[in-house]
Amino acid sequence: MLMRTDPFREMDRIVQQLSGASGTWSKPSVMPMDAYREGDDYVIAFDLPGVTPEAIDIDVERNMLTVKAERRPAAKNDTVQMELSERPLGAFSRQVMLADTLDTERIQADYEAGVLTLRIPIAERAKPRKISVGGVGGRKQISG
Repeated sequence: MLMRTDPFREMDRIVQQLSGASGTWSKPSVMPMDAYREGDDYVIAFDLPGVTPEAIDIDVERNMLTVKAERRPAAKNDTVQMELSERPLGAFSRQVMLADTLDTERIQADYEAGVLTLRIPIAERAKPRKISVGGVGGRKQISG
């Protein structure tokens, strides 16, 4: 159901992880994701630990799904001395080309335990249906 459009995006993600670079709005980091079909829904789960729901932006234009998020540093005062900082901060973004067989008008989004889960129903026109053949005249009737 997904169509990959940029084969080098995964390579960029690995390089960013190894270099420890934080994402910016002009060059955001890639967020890891899983995608699978569950019954009549297509499910995409994005890892966004430490991101508040208000910092997540989801858009669909035509069949292009875009998810953007920002993880900001925790508020610190003058008495805090950072000893180690490995958690990535900054902007994260992921674009996914959705197939025409998905109903992008009815996407549901949930955010729990640092995972953004999108459920996209399979469009009615893409579901299997039975076609019966009529007797006299050979008329065919489609039943859903």
